[in-house]
Amino acid sequence: MTGIDTAVIVRRDMEIPVTVCAAGVEQVDVEPVDSHSDDTKVHASSWLCRDDFDRQRMLDMEERVRPVRQRAAAVMALAILAAGPWLGWWPLVFVVCILTCFAAADLLMPKLARPEFLMFGAWVCSGLTIALAVALSGGPGVSVLSWMAIPVMTLSSRFSMRGVVVGVIISIVLALVVAFAVDAHAVIANPVLLIVPVALILCVAVLSTPLMRSDIQHRSDAVIDQLTGMLNRKALATRVRELAQQSEVTGEPVGVIVGDIDHFKRINDTRGHTVGDVVLREVAYVLRKQLRAFDLAYRLGGEEFVILLPGSDLGRSAELAEQLREAVAADELGGGVSVTMSFGVGASEDKEIFDYASVFAEADAALYEAKRSGRDQVCLAPRDRVPALV
Repeated sequence: MTGIDTAVIVRRDMEIPVTVCAAGVEQVDVEPVDSHSDDTKVHASSWLCRDDFDRQRMLDMEERVRPVRQRAAAVMALAILAAGPWLGWWPLVFVVCILTCFAAADLLMPKLARPEFLMFGAWVCSGLTIALAVALSGGPGVSVLSWMAIPVMTLSSRFSMRGVVVGVIISIVLALVVAFAVDAHAVIANPVLLIVPVALILCVAVLSTPLMRSDIQHRSDAVIDQLTGMLNRKALATRVRELAQQSEVTGEPVGVIVGDIDHFKRINDTRGHTVGDVVLREVAYVLRKQLRAFDLAYRLGGEEFVILLPGSDLGRSAELAEQLREAVAADELGGGVSVTMSFGVGASEDKEIFDYASVFAEADAALYEAKRSGRDQVCLAPRDRVPALV
């Protein structure tokens, strides 16, 4: 940061492309963002995730499940090796296929607006792969049919109850198809061969779901701001570490937007803290509506918010900040209160490891300049920063 006097200001202009300019910096034209664009709007609800927080929880849980999944695959591989003299060692190919499928999903999910569909697709592929392996092993005639219950264990950790129900139905259907397609006579002669695996699938789902929901509720209470429903500082610290690791691998920039409600103290003083709380909740809702699924907004405290934008450089982050400013200014909030917001924008560079403390300091200084220059505007951090060494 070379000083707030060189911050870049985005002029308030609703009819023509916004111009970004600064002393000593080449003028750049920033096209306005289409507020109806599917790329920048998040469809908050789907049948797999009820809202953005469910979606973020799924991504967070996937980070936790990944090493466990790898250990489970190692256990399966050892079991296959031990049973090799009787079953053969070819099922190892299917273990590799499952791990490859999830690895591809992990790589692509952060770039998608609805990552839950890709994860559910990867989950279905794992079930199909296990079903094929069981079928080739002898179907209902061997004990490995019970392996159909393994994918069910992770359903409740990722998806809503509808996703769990659909996943259980898919697992049971696959078990039925494998059993009757491979050896229908054996199943008809001894239904226990199918009843036990199906009962195991149902028991795993029934027992794991309430346990996981309880854990999710406790973790949500710890990381979600109870007033606005936004993520809080504790959740921010976790996400910052993840983005730093991600940027080290992908080399993509990360944008940071810091926003502050203008004259919020005046609202509390003149209208009361109850109205102030309503304003905070509704501003938080307006902000979230403008974000993509993988953009996350946090309440830092009071009337200040921060938004992390994976894959967004300074220009793209500035476009979104202006969109947020316009959306807040255009809305009449509860109690007929109209408010405006000021925003400061910073971003890491391409091929640079994301240093949140540095980028946030620049965005925060730009926010100060926006306030000092009259409020209800967007200011950018200067672009003459020295990139961090990778």
